[in-house]
Amino acid sequence: MTTDGTTTNTNGLLNKLSVNDRERLGEALRRLLTSGSILGLEPAQTDLYHWCYQNRDWVDELAGLLDLKLHWEHQDRTVQAVPQSGAFLLRLKLDATLVLLTLWYEFDTAVRDRGETPPVRLTAQQLNDSLTAKFEPLRKHLPSQTRLREILALAQRKNLVYFTPDVALERSQIEILPTLKRVIPFQGIEEWNKNAERYLASAKEPVETDLDDNKAE
Repeated sequence: MTTDGTTTNTNGLLNKLSVNDRERLGEALRRLLTSGSILGLEPAQTDLYHWCYQNRDWVDELAGLLDLKLHWEHQDRTVQAVPQSGAFLLRLKLDATLVLLTLWYEFDTAVRDRGETPPVRLTAQQLNDSLTAKFEPLRKHLPSQTRLREILALAQRKNLVYFTPDVALERSQIEILPTLKRVIPFQGIEEWNKNAERYLASAKEPVETDLDDNKAE
C-alpha cells in the first residue's frame, strides 16, 4: 500500500527489482519506443544510458518481447532499438522519405569519402540544395520550407539528427547522427542509388513509404 492509498503490486514478474530499477526500466522502454534510442552523450540521458548499460540483460530481454533488437555503441554512449517485425512500421509521405534519403547520402559521403567523424554537419540550405540536385525530377513532391522544418523536427524527435532552427531556414544547422544508418540500413552507396532510382522512376503520383514507427511518427 502506498502513502496515497493506492495498492502497489509486489508479487509481479518484476518484484525482484527495486522500485528505482523498475522506474528506470520503464523509462528506458518508453524512450526507446518513442524516440528510437537513448543518447548517453546528452546530459539529460546520461544517467539513464549508464543504468541501461549496467543492466543490459534486463533491457535486452524486455525489448525482445516487443520485437526490438537493441544495438549498443558504448563508445558513443548510444543504445538504439531496431524493430524486427512490421509492428512498428509507419507510412511516411514521399517528401519525408526523400529528405531522409538525402540525409543518409550526405552522412555516408562525408564519412566514407571525406573521412569526417560523426555527427555530420550541414546547413538546411546545403540539405535543400542536395535534395533538389538528387531528386529534381520529383520537384513537385519536394517539401516547402515549412514542411522541411516539420520533417527535420520529426527526425530530431526520433534521434536521427540534431536540428537547430533559425528564423531563416537556410541558416538552420543540422547534425546527422549515426542512428540514421540503422533506420535506413543500406549496405552501401550502390543500394542507395538503386532505391533512389526506384523513386525517380515510379513516383509520378504522391506515394507513401514504410519506416520504423519508433523512428518516426
